[in-house]
Amino acid sequence: MEFETAARILLPVYLVLFFVVAMAGRSYLFWKETGINPYKLGSTESAHDLIGLFFRLVSFLVIFATAIYSAVPAAYPYIGPIEWLHAWWVQTTGLVLLFAALAWVSIAQIQMGRSWRIGIDEDVKTDLVSKGLFSVSRNPIFLGMRVLLLGLFLVTPNALTLLAFGLGDVLMQVQVRLEEEHMQKLHGEEFEKYRKKVRRWI
Repeated sequence: MEFETAARILLPVYLVLFFVVAMAGRSYLFWKETGINPYKLGSTESAHDLIGLFFRLVSFLVIFATAIYSAVPAAYPYIGPIEWLHAWWVQTTGLVLLFAALAWVSIAQIQMGRSWRIGIDEDVKTDLVSKGLFSVSRNPIFLGMRVLLLGLFLVTPNALTLLAFGLGDVLMQVQVRLEEEHMQKLHGEEFEKYRKKVRRWI
């Protein structure tokens, strides 16, 4: 019960921290430094923007499930908790994964520098980043986000967090392939050599 109480406090704090550090805060600092809006997921009918729409759905599922778990525990049974996974060691593993993912994503974003975007930037030719975490994974930011969704599911295993994990993973599998096609067009042989040297995930 003590762990449940701590988790109910930590999860909303974590989501706010992730949003500030890895999303809104990082986007604002990037814009101030470069004058470029890094958010490139629009509202057209393209496949790329459709993925962006579903990413927003995943974000809503995460926020809604966390709000129910943390703020309205009496309603938690109605979002399909997976009771046999509600063990302290499973949930502790989830918390470790969550904070590891935050650190990993933050480092990868810093290492991307001016090449960092949310989505595909068709207007600016970004540099190919291949050092740091990008020397062990072609997509360390998405890898960190996959770990984040897994960690969230382990901390609060229920139907909504399972759906967010599954849907998010499928979306990221598609998005990284779209982005790699874009990088192939931008960097040609240089990206091909990088692709053969470094695995897509790890």
